[in-house]
Amino acid sequence: MRINLVLMAFVLLLLKGHAQKQPNIVLLFADDISARELPIYGSTVWSPPKGGTTSDVKYKAQTPILDKIAEEGCYVKTAWASTVCGPSRAMMMTGRYAHLHKWWHNKDKGKAPNGKGNWNLYDSSPHSIAHVAKAGGYATFWAGKTQMSIDGFPFDEGCFTPGEGSYNKAIHTTDFRLETRKVTGKKVIYNADTNKPIHKKSYVQSGWYWKPHVQLMNHPSAKQKFVWWPNDKNSKKRYGLDTFGPDVELEFTFDFIERKVKENKPFFVYHTSHLGHDAWDFLNPSSEGKWPGTPKINWDGKKYTRVTPKVTGDNGVYNTYGTITESGIHHHVNYLDYQVWQYLNKFKALGIENNTIFIFCADNGTSGYGKSSPISQKGTHVPLIIYAPGMNLTKKGAQDVLANMSDLIPTIADLGGVEIPDSYEMNGESLIPFLTTNKPKHRDWVYGYHKETTIIRGDLVMKDGNNVWYDVSKYPKDLISFPKIKDWSKVSEAHRKERDELKKVVPKFDQHATAHDAPKGGYGKVDPLVKK
Repeated sequence: MRINLVLMAFVLLLLKGHAQKQPNIVLLFADDISARELPIYGSTVWSPPKGGTTSDVKYKAQTPILDKIAEEGCYVKTAWASTVCGPSRAMMMTGRYAHLHKWWHNKDKGKAPNGKGNWNLYDSSPHSIAHVAKAGGYATFWAGKTQMSIDGFPFDEGCFTPGEGSYNKAIHTTDFRLETRKVTGKKVIYNADTNKPIHKKSYVQSGWYWKPHVQLMNHPSAKQKFVWWPNDKNSKKRYGLDTFGPDVELEFTFDFIERKVKENKPFFVYHTSHLGHDAWDFLNPSSEGKWPGTPKINWDGKKYTRVTPKVTGDNGVYNTYGTITESGIHHHVNYLDYQVWQYLNKFKALGIENNTIFIFCADNGTSGYGKSSPISQKGTHVPLIIYAPGMNLTKKGAQDVLANMSDLIPTIADLGGVEIPDSYEMNGESLIPFLTTNKPKHRDWVYGYHKETTIIRGDLVMKDGNNVWYDVSKYPKDLISFPKIKDWSKVSEAHRKERDELKKVVPKFDQHATAHDAPKGGYGKVDPLVKK
């Protein structure tokens, strides 16, 4: 895939007053949030605190800032990821599908070429999102969730919640974790905070919301590459039960951005927020809701205000003094909206709002509804918003086109002037030609995967992971209840033609049974990235 240099020059000229400098990029990758959770997508249903589906407006998110940037920028009506977090993050990090990187599902990953252990993403796909950004001259920062070994990705700095090595292990900064212990020969999950076994279904985890496990990478204040935060007198003094992990991520992200602006260095921020992901509620362990509360916020029509959290107590008994919301993914989406508002304010304060591109998306469908589901597009349909106020985009508002999370790497390559060699298979397609020209369509089909199953759709038809075909020519009110096609003679010739084209695409990627693991010797020599 070679970058169109004429197009790249055009893109740079579109940047008002900044033709001499490539745009900064912030990619906010939210966790387990279906498109239906954002009001801009117009769904008549969304998720209640216990999971599932509701049309009760009290559980509907309120997102004035995401609405604003979606209308002033643009948003894609049909953006797809994989059905679950690991494979989706692999798609985002590599721009490739599972037939190449071998992450078929969270617990279904291909073996390394030597047959021992899983194949690392950075080995299967050496031109990762970090490599492409670095080749484009960007200073790079990774904040939030990792869910993979990070050593092979060349990010300059990072703030991870939780950090490497905290899974099922005690970390000195916090006891907010669920861990397995052997009791009479059986594994039992314990709440390390209460030192008691839990009595409802959950999974081993290090706390990433309240009193979080935070690890810094290559921070200029630290003497080692990785340090657990808090790591100095001031941070230790303010760290406690009222410390909210997403706030810490954003604080260190802004610190990085401010330093790079002073250095006149373009930056790429990869912010993989946990917001949206369900978790054990350490402050309210008896809660029946799936999503721990966030600090309370208020939108007055012009600005947000945030209530300063106050939490006291210990051993699972806590008082939050009304400063924290009740459970619910709508509160997580609201808090993401608040953080996007903070981002925009930071860009304006630093004078970079017209030279910074902001992208908001998510990794898969909502827990308790679409996550890990191969049915229809429940697991794959996610939001995708692109906001570039300094770029005269030819597209505004809702875009009834198809896009894929794999498209982000080629897009970043175009923005950074990076040429990805033709010899290197990249499954994504750059969004830049669609966003900056009169091109009416971005791509002909989108693809997702769920273990051994494949999910694919075009403009008219879709095949889900259960091999059920749907007529997707019109969106239903709930965004998933498309009519099933049981008699192909009752749909148009165009529908049948598109079905036949999609059937030709699937075999290339449907390799779970035939090429589940890495080939011996890997893929061999890889041609380098080139900066143009």
